[in-house]
Parts: sequence; structure tokens; C-alpha cells
Amino acid sequence: MVNTQSQKKVVIIYSGGMDSYTVLHLALKQGYEVFALSFNYGQRHSKELDFAKNVAKKHNFAHKIVDISSINQLIGGSSLTDDIAVPEGHYEERSMQQTVVPNRNMILLSLATGYAVSIGAEAVYFGAHSGDHAIYPDCRTEFVQAMNEVCKIANYEAIEVRAPFLKVSKIEILKQGLAMKLDYADTWTCYNGRDKACGKCGACQERLEAFSANNASDPLDYE
Repeated sequence: MVNTQSQKKVVIIYSGGMDSYTVLHLALKQGYEVFALSFNYGQRHSKELDFAKNVAKKHNFAHKIVDISSINQLIGGSSLTDDIAVPEGHYEERSMQQTVVPNRNMILLSLATGYAVSIGAEAVYFGAHSGDHAIYPDCRTEFVQAMNEVCKIANYEAIEVRAPFLKVSKIEILKQGLAMKLDYADTWTCYNGRDKACGKCGACQERLEAFSANNASDPLDYE
């Protein structure tokens, strides 16, 4: 018989950005005991991990930051991890494909699933959304569905993969977050890990677009 306490545990892949921050608080609102998992995979915007750590302290939930940067010996070619300039422009532009990190979400979901099994959690949450579909193959519906099926059979314990915002845009994610009174000053989005957000990369542009569409002011400082 499944322990009812274990049914209330979930693992959140928590980058420190807007989407995973909102997913995290959605899970908390749903009454789950949250175990947040952040990854240092050598991303130039590792500043997001500092934001994740601060939020975990602020809200007092379990949080691990795991260094997997050694995987860059095997995967490369992304402007997020290699010495390649981060392209400017909207996500819809073909140049943004340079920000794809090969197989990233499959790797992160696999590790998070192993963690979920070890702590008796029932699911892994992550923040894929519709705005990612055009650029990131591992944020598309068919990928999430396939990973969900695999993670249910990869261990004796079936772990569900949940992407609650898979079919909505960042605009809608922010709308839901603002309705929950979330403070987005606690998030970092920019692909450049400088003191201030650049405002020009695809991540920044999509964030600013979401705030504008919600008639709200972004609390972050921009260059």
C-alpha cells in the first residue's frame, strides 16, 4: 500500500526563472511538499541559481543545487554553455536555436525522476510552456508525453511528469502568478548573467512582452 505522505511529495525542476518559479508556487498552493532541484550545467546565466537559492530560504522548502557542468565534455554548441554570443531577438527568430542545449530536459528529467523515486515523491514538475515549442524540441507536447510514459516504467515506482503550463504562454503564466501575488523580483530570466538583464535576448524579450500584456511593471533592472 502506498504511503499517503509520499503521495504529497513532488520534485520541482527549479531554474530560478519565471516559469519554474510559478510552477513551484502552484505546487505549494496545491498542498504538496516541494523538493526543488536546480542544476548547474555550465550555463552562462548561472545567476539564476542564486535567485533559486534565495527563494528556497525565503519560503523554507527543501532545495538542492546539483553541479552537472561536467556534461559539457559531451554536449556543446549552445550559446548558453559555450563561448558563443547569445543571439538577440525574439524566440521566433531562427537564430535563437543557438540557445538549445542538446538533450538538456531529458537529462534533467531523468535525474529529477531518480530523486523523486529516492524520496518517495509521486511526480516531477517542470516549467515548459507553449512559447518554448517553436525553439526547444524538449519542451514540446510530444516530448513531455513520451517522457511521462518512460518515467512511469523506468523504475518499480511510477513517477509522473507534469508540465502544468505546457499549453499556455508566458503571458498566461505571469497572469496566474500575479493572481497568486507572486513577487517576480525573485526571478532571473536573462540569458546573459550580468548585473542587469540585457533586455535584448529572446528570454528578456518574452519576459517583457508578458509584463506588457498583463499591464504590469517588471521589477528587474535592465541595461
